[in-house]
Amino acid sequence: MSNASEAISHDIPSDSRGRWNQHDTQWVLSLFGTAVGAGILFLPINIGIGGFWPLLIMTVLAFPMTYLAHRGLARFVLSSKQADADFTDVVEEHFGAGAGRLISLLYFFSIFPILLIYGVGLTNTVDSFIVNQLVLESPPRVVLSGILVAGMIAIMMGGEKLLMRTFSALVYPLVAVLLFLSLYLVPNWQIPVINTPDAVSLTQTLWLSVPIVVFSFSHAAAISSFVNVQRRHYKERAVSKSEKILQCTSIMLIVFVLLFVFSCVLSLSPEQMTQAKQANVSVLSYLANVYDNPYIAMLGPLVAFIAITSSFLGHFLGARESFNGLMSKQTSLTIATIDKLGVALMFIAIWVCAVLNPSILDMMGAISGPIIAMILFIMPTIAVYKVPALQQYKGKLGTYFVLAVGVLSVSALLFNMLG
Repeated sequence: MSNASEAISHDIPSDSRGRWNQHDTQWVLSLFGTAVGAGILFLPINIGIGGFWPLLIMTVLAFPMTYLAHRGLARFVLSSKQADADFTDVVEEHFGAGAGRLISLLYFFSIFPILLIYGVGLTNTVDSFIVNQLVLESPPRVVLSGILVAGMIAIMMGGEKLLMRTFSALVYPLVAVLLFLSLYLVPNWQIPVINTPDAVSLTQTLWLSVPIVVFSFSHAAAISSFVNVQRRHYKERAVSKSEKILQCTSIMLIVFVLLFVFSCVLSLSPEQMTQAKQANVSVLSYLANVYDNPYIAMLGPLVAFIAITSSFLGHFLGARESFNGLMSKQTSLTIATIDKLGVALMFIAIWVCAVLNPSILDMMGAISGPIIAMILFIMPTIAVYKVPALQQYKGKLGTYFVLAVGVLSVSALLFNMLG
């Protein structure tokens, strides 16, 4: 067991085990922060460009897609006979040593490129803010990126209390800004064009929209560490408490993010959405230009900074745990040594990538996508039919739904990559 999740564990009073408490709230915030990355600024365009009907249908499906998938992954990690098993231990236990290590390696490489992307994105966002909003000279990139990446990793090394306080400090303003922007745009809403959809076109649009929704709300990277903390806190009640926290997280995501998406989409015409897509700019940047509103333009970098930072922390949690789990089975080094080595290597890699600012990151993200979909949707469903502890979920409608979404997501991603 890696000490990544051990570093974020503390005892809670026994009298609070049956009620909702601050511990639960903090984990909702941390999972919310993990899910809401910089992609939220592109989500309204990506999901809304297909028209009104696909947007409405995907809105209805967003909650079950998000909650059921993450619940399945949480159940999978909690199905281990080992009390302190992390994701690497569980896949090896259920699928054998060879397959387990391969899946664990794929899991790590599905998360790690996202950290590289966020390292570059955070550096670019802060640099742009310094130059454009503060009207100062651009600082040396090697210094700026080093300070930013080191700062985020320092938070991770500070333990659970610092991590949870940071998530609270980031997520509350993020929710407040999203809500404010959603309501601020209401006077600009336009009645959407509602035409009778063409069945073939609607089906294809929905199919290609599945991965967008899946990854816009994904907090899979933090699930293993999250459920292990709940297992130590709540013992035999870990499954029910984990599911309750995941349910609240999904509701929070759907309410605040989709309200923001709808508000942005209803403020733009289909032609404007297409222009924004072609220009590859965030929805707030495009809205600021369309309405000549510097106020919205100022909030764009703020949302991006908060979203990237909170999502980076959640993904680093998953990468750190999976690296520790893999290396502990390959070397005779102590967990503490492996953890320090992993943190150091990831810091160097993220820092170098942030300095180089490569254009290959989109491709890396495309590679991460299918792997995350298989681990989040398909693997836990297969485990339901293989693992005795999970067979109580066989034949459940939710199990089939998660598998169907996983297949659609992987096929749509592969279609986009090959198309």
